[in-house]
Amino acid sequence: MIRILLAEDDQVMREYLARALERSGYSVVAVDCGTAAIPLLETQRFDLLLTDIVMPEMDGIELAQRASEMCSDLRVMFITGFAAVTLKAGKAMPQARVLSKPFHLRDLVLEVDRMFEVGNASGL
Repeated sequence: MIRILLAEDDQVMREYLARALERSGYSVVAVDCGTAAIPLLETQRFDLLLTDIVMPEMDGIELAQRASEMCSDLRVMFITGFAAVTLKAGKAMPQARVLSKPFHLRDLVLEVDRMFEVGNASGL
């Protein structure tokens, strides 16, 4: 099962995102800030870091950079409502995906599915 670490400081958004991803078959561990994510990254294996960019204590970009140093194969997806921050994220982590708020939960799940080619019958 694909494991996702979700870092989102808005409680309602965090619960919505976690629920949508879990309903789609993903295992989700959700935290309210970047500093809470670091110890989990040190002790558990995750396939995807899904993080808001603008958060107190440690922003999502710094979290993603530190996470990538700890787990080189970890995929990263940022979520943000700020266009200027999207540009900064793209420069700091060019391999990461960025999903701009507002978005439909279905779009989030489809984007995650694409990252892991879930449901993709590609082959020979």
